[in-house]
Amino acid sequence: MVTTRYHSTFLPSPSGARVSDVVARDAEGRRLVLGLAAANAVSQKAGIAKADTEADFDVTLAVNLGGDSPTEASFKIRVHPEWAPKGASQFKTLVERGWYDDAGIFRVVPGFVAQFGLPGKPQKRLENIPDDPVKVSNKKGTLVFATAGPNTRTSQMFINLKDNAFLDGQGFSPIGEVVEGGMDVVNKFYAGYGEQPNQGQITAQGNAYLDAKFPKMTKIKKATVG
Repeated sequence: MVTTRYHSTFLPSPSGARVSDVVARDAEGRRLVLGLAAANAVSQKAGIAKADTEADFDVTLAVNLGGDSPTEASFKIRVHPEWAPKGASQFKTLVERGWYDDAGIFRVVPGFVAQFGLPGKPQKRLENIPDDPVKVSNKKGTLVFATAGPNTRTSQMFINLKDNAFLDGQGFSPIGEVVEGGMDVVNKFYAGYGEQPNQGQITAQGNAYLDAKFPKMTKIKKATVG
């Protein structure tokens, strides 16, 4: 049995608000999920990511798009270590360990972000890695670590579905970008579940929870460097 330890992983709403509550309401009373209660309970210790700057490299994500008529597709992310060397190294290490294989893309908010990074099988908690300075803006198609505040990055990632420059000042440092028309695939991620999947449950149960409650969810079949 995996012992889990939780802390909140925050990715603010498009309003730029940042709260400790999982649920809030906007000025018109509409329900907004602002801070995702995140399970940082995740895999065998990957260790602190290296800060050394390396050459750019590609990561290919093969996905099952889910939905009513599941189809398979793939797209590439070009990682730029000069943008965020610690984050780039951590992402590469986790891809090579198979961390993202069979993981759900559990939060898809059209016009904002698509978030993933909790493994399909419960794992031990990863150590946090130090922050990288924000060198490039959170533009559409950039790949970024989700955080729970300063120096709390582990494995959760999001792809910006539009330009989200308001995230720049909050320490969200892009590490790479979707390339070669890959946003055509990203824009097909199943968005029907919105903010419903619970990160604590994903962390504790993995795909046993997702498959039972959210069978149409888009999943990463395999992530590979190259």
